[in-house]
Amino acid sequence: MITDYAIETHSLGISFRSGDDIVKAVSEVNISLKHGKTLAIVGESGSGKTVSSLCLMGLLDKRAAIFDAGNISLSKELIGENGEGKSVFQPGDSIFQTIRGTGIAMIFQEPMTSLNPVMTCGDQITEMLRQHKGMSKTEARQRCVELFREVLLPDPEIIPDKFPFELSGGQRQRVMIAIAISCEPHVLIADEPTTALDVTVQKEILLLLKTLQQKHGMAMIFITHDLGVVKEIADDIVVMRRGEVVESGSANEVLYHPKHVYTQGLLACKPSPKHKDQPLPTLKEENIQPESSGNKKQTPDFLPDEKVLTVRELTKTYQINRGLFAKGKTKAAVDAVTFDVQKGETIGLVGESGCGKTTLSRMLLGLIEPTHGQIQYRFHGREYDIPAKNTRLPSSLRKEIQIVFQDPYSALNPKHTIGFAITEPMAVFGLHESDIKRKSKAIELLERVGLKAEHFHRYPHEFSGGQRQRIVIARALACEPSFIICDESVSALDVSVQAQVLNLLNDLKRDFGLTYLFISHDLNVVYYMSDRIMVMQRGKIVEFGTAREVFFHPQNEYTQKLIQAIPGGF
Repeated sequence: MITDYAIETHSLGISFRSGDDIVKAVSEVNISLKHGKTLAIVGESGSGKTVSSLCLMGLLDKRAAIFDAGNISLSKELIGENGEGKSVFQPGDSIFQTIRGTGIAMIFQEPMTSLNPVMTCGDQITEMLRQHKGMSKTEARQRCVELFREVLLPDPEIIPDKFPFELSGGQRQRVMIAIAISCEPHVLIADEPTTALDVTVQKEILLLLKTLQQKHGMAMIFITHDLGVVKEIADDIVVMRRGEVVESGSANEVLYHPKHVYTQGLLACKPSPKHKDQPLPTLKEENIQPESSGNKKQTPDFLPDEKVLTVRELTKTYQINRGLFAKGKTKAAVDAVTFDVQKGETIGLVGESGCGKTTLSRMLLGLIEPTHGQIQYRFHGREYDIPAKNTRLPSSLRKEIQIVFQDPYSALNPKHTIGFAITEPMAVFGLHESDIKRKSKAIELLERVGLKAEHFHRYPHEFSGGQRQRIVIARALACEPSFIICDESVSALDVSVQAQVLNLLNDLKRDFGLTYLFISHDLNVVYYMSDRIMVMQRGKIVEFGTAREVFFHPQNEYTQKLIQAIPGGF
């Protein structure tokens, strides 16, 4: 029987054993992937997107997974000779393991954890080619070079001998794509393949996937929570929530004429120019509501001349030739950077990976020693001059400067309760007179960031990603700081949780008189949050101005390139 679909799931239901409990993961899921087309599956964490795709790959552990209901139709092109005349299979059948790699392949979200760190990139491809294609070692090596050239890796003859840690994030993702297409699969599943990438690298990867899809005639399932990316790549869209499909249709229908309130909410939560100076809509149960009751403070016509940070000619160089016969060649990670930050404003910092954003923030925190230049802070009428060759900040200054990291789980000690995580910095800086008062203050902070008093004694693993990010924010506030660095602090969050955290940061800024340095590769988020924006390239600030000036009238060619690369447009 000829069908238009490569894969169809029919009322798919999957549960997992968790101790003595059974947890429903997906229920009544119907997905149809057309030949040669891209189906985007969107939804928040826990919606069942990845579980559904892992079922198609035969990667769910049968000891934990329970296949409650439904079946899966596979096309003849997909199963080849493995189907024995059948086309409809039960989830968990051995057929899914048989066709993995040849009929269906997958690109995982984080290539550094998906690639074997002790094998060269070439060996990881030639291993598959020799196993599935029966190639000789020489043939597999030659095909490996061809694949690396096809995915546009630089020096494809050299890359096979390199280990994953020797490549950039974008290059590692290209290696993963090369591995996935090495056996010429009929279906390619891409699970959040661009989430952690810079906007320009992200655009390159999306274009590469579309080109490879057209060249090889593959059907593709693209899993993401970034609706801007969906606009760039999808033909059809499935929206999932709590294990169920709530809406499906063509990309134009779902993106521009959404019918379900949840889909409408996801689209409304994404920061855009129309949201500037207003609270972002957020999802609460089935309703779309503004989380903040007041308006975000608008950018004034001029900024008050009350500087909290002055940076002059700040430079950090590293020696790149080391060893007995090294010539002492150096490279500047941060090159003569100069800027001021006014009290109460949010400065956005954008640029591609390796441009020096993180190095700059670590020098401001006193975690990296500057090679040259000067940093001056002003808090509560007192000045702190931090010269080069110095990382020892006075304790009174350290409490005024805090950071919210990108990954809240690794930023929290899994052995300590969140109550301890919040009260510990209070004790270190001698804030509040007793443990009882510190606990009371910690509970007050938890409630301020939308958590509850009973959460005080719980551990980090008992919270969702958005809740953990709120805990990290509460811990940063525990020291009663004046200046907070947000380093990619919302990059890994779902769009609705991201909206909640951004609203929270703006409310806290207004209520506590905070000043932010906001670092992100999501330019829509940076525009929404920032009063002024710095654009960094190769260690230098190449453009600095108000958010509207930088985004609507960019002067630098590099800034123009970044804005043009925004998925779905700005």
